[in-house]
Amino acid sequence: MRNMLIEVMLKLRLCSLVACMLVSALSGLYAQKTKSKRPPGVIIDYSSASTGKYIGSPSLCLRSNEDYVASHDFFGPGAVEKNIGITVVFKSINKGKTWEQISVVHGQFWSTLFEHNDVLYLFGTDREYGNLIIRKSTDGGYTWTEPLDKNSGLLFAGKYHTAPVPIIRHNGYMWRAVEEIDRRQKKWGKMFMSSMFSANLSGDLMKASTWRKTNSLPYDSTYLKGAFVGWLEGNAVLDTNGNVVNLLRVSTQVAGVEKAAVVPVSDDGLRATFDKEKDFINFPGGSKKFSVRYDSITNLYWTLSNVIAPDLMHIKETGRIRNTIALCSSKDLRNWRIHKYILHHSDRNKHGFQYVDWQFEGAKNIVFVSRTAFDDAYGGAHRQHDANYLTFHRIKNFRKLKNYIK
Repeated sequence: MRNMLIEVMLKLRLCSLVACMLVSALSGLYAQKTKSKRPPGVIIDYSSASTGKYIGSPSLCLRSNEDYVASHDFFGPGAVEKNIGITVVFKSINKGKTWEQISVVHGQFWSTLFEHNDVLYLFGTDREYGNLIIRKSTDGGYTWTEPLDKNSGLLFAGKYHTAPVPIIRHNGYMWRAVEEIDRRQKKWGKMFMSSMFSANLSGDLMKASTWRKTNSLPYDSTYLKGAFVGWLEGNAVLDTNGNVVNLLRVSTQVAGVEKAAVVPVSDDGLRATFDKEKDFINFPGGSKKFSVRYDSITNLYWTLSNVIAPDLMHIKETGRIRNTIALCSSKDLRNWRIHKYILHHSDRNKHGFQYVDWQFEGAKNIVFVSRTAFDDAYGGAHRQHDANYLTFHRIKNFRKLKNYIK
């Protein structure tokens, strides 16, 4: 009997050992299967490439109550942006350490988050190439108004293109760049007409009557000696003379060359002009979307842009090179220099840090959100353009980065 008991105990121990080994093996397989390099920064949101829903249009607002609010939309074969845009809004109450989703806004696309008189706003379109609209939230982004007519946020009916680009305040008006779609043109790039919109800050931003726009400057095949493909995603910014200009991304597909366009805007906000001989400038990362802001402490204009590494200068499709983010500055808005590479991945085909939207944080830092294509447990992003993450980042003491990269 005693021998039988010992035999049973030995079998139980053996079974237990086998079970532990099996669990360990399965755990190892699971860890192997799910092991992935996390993208840099804090992950705000994630969407697997298998969903066909890619993360686009990152926007960031630092509120007066110290909440940080971020948003993005979805595009791709699994999204429905051609019929109705969908924007997701997130909030952080600890300066970006952690984030929670607070709302999903249907009928909102390519949008900028901003605050005015302690109220949160979303400015963009209702879908891909849709109506120009604005919404507001009086509860911090949890609920949003509906742009039903010209008195509730439907600003301009028609076909428009935009992105999360800077909004400035000047001479009692709010200014923001938008591209009107030229219905005569069918090709990407050629369809974008540069325009600037502005609103009287003493009026109701939700009413179309508060807003005005410049003329829209169309595509011109003679620009850049025939190498011009299109301009888009402009920045409202004041030049060194205190005049509003629209600083636009320029697509050329010329190897090693990246340009931006400076479009002056009249004081009354009704007229935009362009001189093709002097208003194209060299701009590191200019063939991708960028945001420019002026810093009164350094008296410099700053941007975070997708610069091209020296070993990739031979590639013609410069707009697809998005694997490097650099901090750049300019004294005069026309001559730009690179200070530091902030984010980089050696692979440019399935990795990208792009459409960065950023803000000054206090007296020392820059914080930004990125549409990030990076590794995950399921093979990573579809391609560098089709981001699977929204990520948050911080550059500490950016004003001390005084050296330049040649």
